[in-house]
Formats: sequence, C-alpha cells, structure tokens
Amino acid sequence: MSNEESIIEVALKAGEDLIMKNVFKIPINVRFRDIDGMGHVNNAVFFTYFAEGRLALFQEFSMDSDFSTFSFILAHISCDYLRPITLNTQLSVEIWVKEIGIKSFGLGYNLVDLSDESITYAKGESVQVCYDYGENKPVAVSAALKQKLIEYQ
Repeated sequence: MSNEESIIEVALKAGEDLIMKNVFKIPINVRFRDIDGMGHVNNAVFFTYFAEGRLALFQEFSMDSDFSTFSFILAHISCDYLRPITLNTQLSVEIWVKEIGIKSFGLGYNLVDLSDESITYAKGESVQVCYDYGENKPVAVSAALKQKLIEYQ
C-alpha cells in the first residue's frame, strides 16, 4: 500500500468491480462557501456534489429541467471520505447505476480529480425509490426509466 492510498481505499477496491462500463461524468465547481474552518470542503457538502451530479444525470435522461419528471425519493445515501478537497481542487463527479430493482435503483458515486481520475476524494452510493407523489406510494421502475438506467450500468 502506497502512502497516498488509504486503508479505506484498499478495502473499497477489494469489494467492488473496478471495471465500470458507462459512467456519467460532470465537473464540479468547489465554491468558497463550501470550505470550512479547517480549510477543506465540509463533509456535508460532499452530498451536495453527489446531488448536483444526480440532477445532471436525470436532466440528461429527461432533456427537461422540470423537477416533476424526477419521480423518485432518495431513500438512502452514504459517503466514504478518502481525502480532503480544498478550494483549488479541480473536481469531477462520476455516477453509474449499481443495481435496478422492482421499485428502486442504486447509484454509485466517485468524486475524483478532474485532471487525474486516479485521485479519488470520496466514494458514495444512494438508493432511489420510484414514487407516485399523487398517490403517495412507491411504484415500479418504469420501462422507460429502466432503459435509460441500463445505459449507465
């Protein structure tokens, strides 16, 4: 294990498929307001970066900015923090589909250096449940959404 590779990174790599076929990527701007008193991005902001990537992915799916077309609820999200992000970090979020269930789907996230994707700052995952807001109940993943999700699986 090199000095730059953390124990968490080694553990995560051991349990994941390192070959990802289709990954959605967008650059993320680190803002001054993201920085905490310790001089790095506050831990809660990492989830905002995941959300920005998720929003961009679903805007690509729908080609629409109407949030009513995003008929799912975020049921779970987690983040493993691997190294600090500073104001000068050039950042990118990578997103892929980990699994597609009957009523839910899972996404994976990497926050990586924009110029060197081998530098990973954080890894995360989330579970989204498809939801009918009119009926207030979970619904099956639609065939159309499933087809789009498969592109990034």
